[in-house]
Amino acid sequence: MSRLWTTKAGLVACGMICAFIFLYLRSPGPEEADAEPTRPAVVECGFYPDELCSALFEGKKAAPQIAQFCRPPRNSEVLAHLSTPGNCSRMAQGLHFITRPLSAEEGNFSLAYVIHAPKELAMLVRLLRAIYAPQNVYCIHTDDKAPTKFKSAMQTFVGCFRNVFLSSKTQKVAHDNLRRLQAEIDCMRDLVRSPLQWRYVMNLGGQEFPIKTNKEIIHYIRTRWKGKNITPGVTPPSNTKPKTGQSPPKPSSNENSYTSPNTRFKPKPPRNLTIHSGSAYYALTRNFVEFVLTDPRAKDMLQWSKDILSPEQHYWVTLNRLKDAPGATAGAGWEGHIRATKQRTEAGDGHTGCTGHDAQDTCVYGLGDLPWLVQLPAFFATMEPSTDPLVVVCIERRHRLKALQQAKVPPEPHWQFPQESHFSSQAHD
Repeated sequence: MSRLWTTKAGLVACGMICAFIFLYLRSPGPEEADAEPTRPAVVECGFYPDELCSALFEGKKAAPQIAQFCRPPRNSEVLAHLSTPGNCSRMAQGLHFITRPLSAEEGNFSLAYVIHAPKELAMLVRLLRAIYAPQNVYCIHTDDKAPTKFKSAMQTFVGCFRNVFLSSKTQKVAHDNLRRLQAEIDCMRDLVRSPLQWRYVMNLGGQEFPIKTNKEIIHYIRTRWKGKNITPGVTPPSNTKPKTGQSPPKPSSNENSYTSPNTRFKPKPPRNLTIHSGSAYYALTRNFVEFVLTDPRAKDMLQWSKDILSPEQHYWVTLNRLKDAPGATAGAGWEGHIRATKQRTEAGDGHTGCTGHDAQDTCVYGLGDLPWLVQLPAFFATMEPSTDPLVVVCIERRHRLKALQQAKVPPEPHWQFPQESHFSSQAHD
């Protein structure tokens, strides 16, 4: 009897809080908008917060404070589909994967992805269902240090998709050493063997999440780049050289930085290459990837990079500046909208500062950053669901809604994210 009373009381409390959220967001007065609300205990609101997310995207003042009252569904809800007996089709439907090309334009322009697996399987599932399309192909690199159970679960999961696979090789990956770069090259070698004839390949870290739909990414690549590689970067000043990892590295706070604080300069690069500095993120043509895998200059550059800190910030942009490389952009600078970055100390362009938290002086986006973030031309942004899961939930739901609005085919029922209450199932977690 007491347990029933507790459940009923919980439902009543949740209903009152959710009703308060809806009323508060619809008609916030000036005093209420600026006031700091009294914070009750954090509860699961029992609904997918579409209206709350809309208010966050619109930048309503009260929304970030009110969002602290609620938390999105737990990871166990996503992972339950992976452990439930049944066929792969049932799993894909239960996890709301899109199972057909949404337009002829997308169906005729396949993309490939190199993904560094995150630490949490639930985040990988979320990322993959956001970027998944049956005409694309995905290579996932699992860190060699990952637990055996995690690797086994990953293998079971990707085994349900003909166009998703684990890299044939594994590396003990660190953020700033050659093994991350080698892991991506290993995946590219696997991707060129795929029967799917993809056009471009992009790379994603474990916490990247799309803020542009598959159709928007393809349209930008086709109309703006027209067969060229996207590797944002520059030629560094003549008195700046890459440095070796002879002393313990200090992680860079900016992906655009060129040198690292070490004690010894790297010797002259091979084959008189001019070393460039750039982003670790890219969109590369298939022909360029095949060039990287076979050209002697690319191989020598890889060997030369073996003791450079963050070699991925030099490797792709340097090779893409070779005039005879397929799809090269020899004179390009920082053009190309791959990844959204914002340092905490930066402001402007509609951004009043970071509302999330610091990660090596770089902003990890919070709820207050959403209005700025969704206006960017960038493809992807770094999220941290363990810190602020509602940010990922709101971005994910907005992304799916846009994808279905842009679709040229009738949507399948399971492509829609559910709207019903999840409180009753969560109450027994």
